[in-house]
Amino acid sequence: MAKELKGIAASDGIAIAKAYLLVEPDLSYEKTEVTDVESEVKRFESALEVSRKELSMIREKAAKDLGEDKAQIFDAHLLVLNDPELTGPIEESIKNAKTNAETALQETTDMFIGMFESMDNEYMRERAADIKDVRKRVLSHLLGVTIPNPALIDEEVVVVAADLTPSDTAQLNRNFVKGFVTDIGGRTSHSAIMARSLEIPAVVGTKEVTASVAKNDIVIIDGLEGNVIIHPTEEQIAHYEKIKSDFALQQAEWDKLKNEKTVSKDGVHVELAANIGTPNDLEGVISNGGEAVGLYRTEFLYMGRDNFPTEEEQFEAYKAVVSGMDGKSVVVRTLDIGGDKTLPYLELPEEMNPFLGFRAIRLCFANEELFRTQLRALLRASVYGNLKIMFPMIATVNEFRQARDILLDEKAKLKAAGTEVSDSIELGIMIEIPAAAVLADQFAKEVDFFSIGTNDLIQYTMAADRMNERVSYLYQPYNPSILRLVKMVIDASHKEGKWTGMCGEMAGDQTAVPLLLGLGLDEFSMSASSILKSRSLIKRLDQSEMVKLAEEALNKSTAEEVVELVEKYTAE
Repeated sequence: MAKELKGIAASDGIAIAKAYLLVEPDLSYEKTEVTDVESEVKRFESALEVSRKELSMIREKAAKDLGEDKAQIFDAHLLVLNDPELTGPIEESIKNAKTNAETALQETTDMFIGMFESMDNEYMRERAADIKDVRKRVLSHLLGVTIPNPALIDEEVVVVAADLTPSDTAQLNRNFVKGFVTDIGGRTSHSAIMARSLEIPAVVGTKEVTASVAKNDIVIIDGLEGNVIIHPTEEQIAHYEKIKSDFALQQAEWDKLKNEKTVSKDGVHVELAANIGTPNDLEGVISNGGEAVGLYRTEFLYMGRDNFPTEEEQFEAYKAVVSGMDGKSVVVRTLDIGGDKTLPYLELPEEMNPFLGFRAIRLCFANEELFRTQLRALLRASVYGNLKIMFPMIATVNEFRQARDILLDEKAKLKAAGTEVSDSIELGIMIEIPAAAVLADQFAKEVDFFSIGTNDLIQYTMAADRMNERVSYLYQPYNPSILRLVKMVIDASHKEGKWTGMCGEMAGDQTAVPLLLGLGLDEFSMSASSILKSRSLIKRLDQSEMVKLAEEALNKSTAEEVVELVEKYTAE
């Protein structure tokens, strides 16, 4: 019997496919005594062999799909599996203690993990994480339990998960993953943002999908309305196939605008740019008619691996994007780690409020060599196109000056060493902290541009964690208080002859676009899949009318009143 769930529509489109459960398996077991120790040792060796084959296959696939650097993490795991100094004591434990393989594996690896974790050497501490990963894999084979691995998906599925981490989504192959649905999250959670980057339908925040779906169940994901249907009837499948077909026709209409500029009905041009996470996303930017890259989230270079990317690796990634955009603007955000984005090889303090804590530019100042390595790579890549650099999480003018001075120092060193660097790199800041928005008139005297990061600006202004479903009603992009901050930033930049973009999810929000056009936003940066839809909307809008809309909206009391006003103006 069909079951319907309601969630948050996070990425447009319809997907109908078998469910692939990306949930942690139960690896619990009981300690038992064995009588046939030789047979138990063979059971352990068999689990080792299956794990080796599996890891070799994963490594090969990762090298092909994600690049050799991402695949190297699996080499470390294979070394652990082939190390007799680890496997030997496990077999000895089975023989001497007459214990089952699961217990021998757990107890022996616990000893090694404890030993490595207590060492001062960072490389040795990383080996502890490798042993934990390998133990989990061998244990799963001993117990006959499957560990889901999104990188190995080779048939059309919809992914079902409690949530998806950035590294999970980075492994999804859009040829096979037709959509995904999660228990938690909102439109601005990383899983939702990545779904839009991958251009696959997604529904998040259903609360109970993992408890409601079994492996291989047929699931319909309606990313347009936020509906999820498990075990759909034939009539429901036919109904959604029709919606899918109609949406494809609408996309074909939008596609006709691919090579056009974004110009309002009364001739005002604005720039529609794309947010990207990796060089692989460029294809989507170009195929969706992106006029620029408004946000390159460089933290994805650092994720899904067990060490920092080298300067050379970063240089190659930045060069690929800058040259790939063929002279069009590319705004690169420096490393934004912290909050809900962590690295397994970088120890971060446990914090009560990580979103308000040691993250982004604050972390880079405390790890200056890490920051300088990234800046060198960016500076070297600058000669291959139109590069702009922005610093995240800037709260004070002194923070911007400090970041700028470090960059200028590295630029001077590179030039002194004979390395070519562009002299036309614009430097800007993310406006995501209300203090920076309020002081935008002073920042505008020193920066070349602003990019408003509404995902964080809204949560900080409303004092409402955007990941917390209990206060999600306060995540209000159309609240007049947010619109006033946005206006303050745009006006401050224009007064100094500078420009303002927006790279938060609000920039591609079809209700917000008319308001932002009226407020004078210069650049709208969004998921590539939202560009053509937004271009179509802007072409139907008269910018002078939208100025009147924005003026009225600024004087409303509630977000609901603003939405009503937008509907009134855009319906006329």
